[in-house]
Amino acid sequence: MTVIQNITSHLSVKKAGIAGAGGLGSNVAAALVRSGIGHLVIADFDIVTKANLNRQFYFEDQVGRPKVEALRENLLRIDPKTEVTALNSRITPQNAGDLFGTCDVVVEAFDRAGEKQWFAEWMTRHYPDKPLIMGSGMAGFGNLESIHIQRSGNLYICGDQRETDEKQVPLLAPRVILVAMMQADLVLELLLHQRPVQNI
Repeated sequence: MTVIQNITSHLSVKKAGIAGAGGLGSNVAAALVRSGIGHLVIADFDIVTKANLNRQFYFEDQVGRPKVEALRENLLRIDPKTEVTALNSRITPQNAGDLFGTCDVVVEAFDRAGEKQWFAEWMTRHYPDKPLIMGSGMAGFGNLESIHIQRSGNLYICGDQRETDEKQVPLLAPRVILVAMMQADLVLELLLHQRPVQNI
C-alpha cells in the first residue's frame, strides 16, 4: 500500500464540518474531497450569484441555486464515494451542535466578522476539545508573506487578520483560495497526526 493510499484510508473514516460555503468553505471542501475525507458536513443558507464566481467553487450554470446543493453536486463529481451532508440552513447557536457536534474538526468559513465571533465563542465554550480552524483577512492581492497561521490551543486562525473594506479592497481568487488551502491543510494535519508512524 502506498503512502497516498494509507493517508486516504485514514481520512476515509473522518468527518469534517464546514460552516459556510463561500470562497473559503467551497474551496476547503473541494480540497478535502480530493484528499480523501470520508464525510463532510456543510451548512449555508445563501445562493450562488455571478459575483461569487471569481473565487468560489461554482459554475455559471449554477447561479441562482442554493450553494450547498450546487457544492454537493460539484464535490460528488470529484469523488462520488464521499458522504456529503449539505444543509441549506443558517447556522445559529440553537442548531450548531446538531450540525457539527459529531465532526472531528470544524472549519469556520463565514463572511462577516460578527458571525465569526459568535461561532468561535460558541465552539470554544461548548466543544473546547474540538479543533476549530478559522479564516480572517484575505482581501486584495499581493503581500502574501502577511498570510500566516495563529495557533492557540484548539483554535487556529488563517489569514493576515486585517480588517478591510471590501468595497475598496476586493476579494479575489488567489488570496482567498490560498487561505482556504491553509485551512484544508490544517484539517489534514490535525486528522493525520495520530496516524501510526509505520504508515508514513
